[in-house]
Amino acid sequence: MIDLVQIRVISGSGGKGAVSFRREKFVPRGGPDGGDGGRGGDVVLIADPGLTTLAHLRFKHLYKAKDGGAGAKRQRHGANGESLVVRVPAGTVVSVEGDEESWDLDQPGMQVIAARGGDGGRGNARFANSVRQAPNFAEKGLPGEDKKLKLELKLLADAGIVGLPNAGKSTLLRSVSRATPEVADFPFTTLEPVLGVVELGMEAFVMADLPGLIEGAHAGVGLGHQFLRHVERTRVLVHLLDGSADDPRVDYDTVRREIELYDPKLKDRPEIVAVNKIDMPVVRERLEALRAQFAPIEVIAISGATGEGTRELLQLIQRTLQETSSAVSVPRLEEIPVIRPKERDRLDVSEENGAFVVRGQRAEEAALKLGGSGYEALDELQERLRRMGLEKALRRLGAKPGDRIRVGSVELEWHG
Repeated sequence: MIDLVQIRVISGSGGKGAVSFRREKFVPRGGPDGGDGGRGGDVVLIADPGLTTLAHLRFKHLYKAKDGGAGAKRQRHGANGESLVVRVPAGTVVSVEGDEESWDLDQPGMQVIAARGGDGGRGNARFANSVRQAPNFAEKGLPGEDKKLKLELKLLADAGIVGLPNAGKSTLLRSVSRATPEVADFPFTTLEPVLGVVELGMEAFVMADLPGLIEGAHAGVGLGHQFLRHVERTRVLVHLLDGSADDPRVDYDTVRREIELYDPKLKDRPEIVAVNKIDMPVVRERLEALRAQFAPIEVIAISGATGEGTRELLQLIQRTLQETSSAVSVPRLEEIPVIRPKERDRLDVSEENGAFVVRGQRAEEAALKLGGSGYEALDELQERLRRMGLEKALRRLGAKPGDRIRVGSVELEWHG
């Protein structure tokens, strides 16, 4: 089972705007008619109920959406870039490298835009006015977003069987469902989680066989982190104990301690304790003593090999699941949201190496769109920066006409 992959996603860049003028018979001075560029495509992640692992993403690490088309004459806009859909199993947690941004796709059909496409540039027809009647420039499209994502699958199961290696978890799952985990008489036979659907009367629930935990699993000993991440998504924990072990109570305490150290919130997760291998005489003889050891925790005795007690265990799991779902509190009616205007992008200006460096999202986007498109475009850029408050900021810093201004990769001379 592949439950952890890293991929890179790049959304499409916006198409460039067109520089064009009407050329028609009997129209000696046709105005500008360059169209806008199309928007770049997004990279969208969708939780697909038909997938159970991340294996299909294992050998391809780059996912790129289509770029937007360029604008054309007669004010024809470029086509928007086609978005790229990446399908993942429900239960996938997505985090962005070097960022706090993350998403939890825990419901089938959920989708999220992981990388947004860049805006298309405007054609020269958009810049015509009474003063500038024949603008000879257009905007470039903005580049798409480039992100490295970590995709981590955390199984969604109603009940998860936990316990030390060789406690009989796989045998139990085979006996109560159609799942076929490997069974053998040595520890760590199960190296990856296995899901099985348990049918009980007219109802059914999903049970997971979670590989055996060992002491130090919370710190990554063995395959601890790979196993424990799946515990987070199970609604009920079934602690399966080997009744023939030297001290089942110590085994229970070891597993519970590792789970709590991994995530303290899991200590309040509903749990059921089951002693396995009741078909062995030595276990049957010590059953009452074991129940006394676990008091007041209720212990149910089963045999995964013969099926003894398994129906009672499944009925208890079903009741616990029903109580868990019914115990969910009704969400409170939230206060009426207060709609506030979006905070304007702040322009930051500082003097560095003999030039005044301008930072700010709007300013840097304007430089990307207009830089390298000729003198008229640079004049438009200076005017936009002036409207953003650059002139006041430069005067406060003691700038003089002729000083250099740098915005992104574009360098200008301040006219003052």
